[in-house]
Amino acid sequence: MVCGGFACSKNALCSLNVVYMLVGLLLIVVAAWGKGFGIVSSIHIIGGVIAVGFFLLLISIVGLIGAVNHHQVMLFFYMVILFIVFLFQFGVSCSCLAMNQGQQEKLLSSSWRIMSNDTRGNLENKLDCCGLFNNTQHMAEFGSDLILCRAPCLQNKACITCGQKMLQHASEALKILGGVGLFFSFTEILGVWLAMRYRNQKDPRANPSAFL
Repeated sequence: MVCGGFACSKNALCSLNVVYMLVGLLLIVVAAWGKGFGIVSSIHIIGGVIAVGFFLLLISIVGLIGAVNHHQVMLFFYMVILFIVFLFQFGVSCSCLAMNQGQQEKLLSSSWRIMSNDTRGNLENKLDCCGLFNNTQHMAEFGSDLILCRAPCLQNKACITCGQKMLQHASEALKILGGVGLFFSFTEILGVWLAMRYRNQKDPRANPSAFL
């Protein structure tokens, strides 16, 4: 069977959709890890990553079923939705990679200010840290947070600021999400082209006189 034939196109499209499923799961898991750890809940782009991962996972399942059954309607909607997912994924991935440390600090600071003392205390206990940033800009805020802090690290008098931990892990999460999303977004163009080509090919198992 020559590559480019019906069976080859079918196998290639099925393989691509399996990859898309894994990428979608990876985006969801990494983004959920960031939000669940309490480090990037204020970075709203993470919610966009979860949405992109969910839709990529969903459309890959549709594409896999459509490829196996050579279903014309499913393959058509698969092409359209996958292209839309590509546009969103490309934009979100670029936003993740473009977000610098200064922007992350501003987002974390704005979220920290609207938190209640109980929420701050729970986060400090969870991350084992005190206050957000210990610098001249946040000196007064850090002093009040330090008075209320009850994190376990106080026993050893070796507390670091929560901002340091948040920035470290937020940067890691954003780099992973941005890099993986950007790399695999270009393969989705290949998926659209391959689905279009496969959809217009004639199924050898079908009636030879029928045009698919």
